[in-house]
Amino acid sequence: MWERAVSVRNSPVISHLYVHIPFCPKVCPYCSFYKEASDRNKTQRFLDAVLRELDVQKERHVVRPQTIFFGGGTPSALSTSQLEYLLGGLRDRLDLGALSEWTLEMNPATVSLEKAVLLRGMGVNRISMGVQSWDDGLLKVLGRVHSASQARRSYEILREAGFENVNLDLMFAVPGQTAAQWEVSLEQTIALQPEHISSYCLTYEEDTAFFARFTRGELQRDTHQEADLFEATMDRFRDAGYEQYEISNYARPGRDCVHNLAYWMGWDYLGLGPSAFSTVGLKRWENVADTVAYCGRIEGAGVAEGEVEHLTEEVRASERVAFGLRTNRGVLRTDLTPWEEEARRFEDGGLLSGDLERVYLTRRGRLMADTVAQAFV
Repeated sequence: MWERAVSVRNSPVISHLYVHIPFCPKVCPYCSFYKEASDRNKTQRFLDAVLRELDVQKERHVVRPQTIFFGGGTPSALSTSQLEYLLGGLRDRLDLGALSEWTLEMNPATVSLEKAVLLRGMGVNRISMGVQSWDDGLLKVLGRVHSASQARRSYEILREAGFENVNLDLMFAVPGQTAAQWEVSLEQTIALQPEHISSYCLTYEEDTAFFARFTRGELQRDTHQEADLFEATMDRFRDAGYEQYEISNYARPGRDCVHNLAYWMGWDYLGLGPSAFSTVGLKRWENVADTVAYCGRIEGAGVAEGEVEHLTEEVRASERVAFGLRTNRGVLRTDLTPWEEEARRFEDGGLLSGDLERVYLTRRGRLMADTVAQAFV
């Protein structure tokens, strides 16, 4: 997988496509991604804008995706007919001969057999489902609209529809969560035998309800507990046969998320939809984070760029190091030449290790991955 992906890194062809679907059945109090409540009056206009944006970008770039990722928001909040319209529009416009991975994020509350069968038939071959917890009380704390039993049934539906590559999202360090509750979530997840598991520590991001409560002192972090839960996660998934190929991601052999590797390894990617990021060569841009404004700009000029950043080779090199260290592949030792002093300090401190060719985070380094990454950006 690594070798196949590396072979296209310097190609002028854009091989990785992201589509942001902003609509959600309910806005969760911890989520900082751009999202809004589902609104059927906006949806068709939005779908047409995404397809027009793709048409315009195809005039500027060669887009031949190896991976497509529908994120949000909640892509599965779209109706079956809306999904068919959008996916059909992409299929009509793109050469999918090289496509190996097409992921769509789903909320357990928006899974149906009809929708799952349609997705599978249209070419989606990977589902990422946001379970977060198997405890109904903690799901209420997180503001989720599904129950644990509903999540299990949704997982069964995905299997029934023929999906053989399913990721389950989990979250730890939830307010009020105990180590015992987390252990139950780990065990119940492993029992389902998904091909991929993403396990994230809850963070208090600005512009979220949780952040407001955190700043008021209503919610507090326990960094010692966070570290303990993270270590328990690494151990339990390893023992169950999952490889921790990135700080927060665990997979069965051959089931790494290739699309996300594109971000971590510094490859070019194109983003469609409001708030979507793109990085092509030394240009990075973010679309405006407003659905109505996004549609208006696309209908007018065909682009919806908000912030634009012109990068340097040095910036891209530092990003490849910072993000590459998050993976179990690490980075080439020669890539660390501009930061020899920092790398030596981290190796002496037991956060990095390696051989003559490559450098990796140690187990202790994974607990402090953000601190290490900051030294290289």
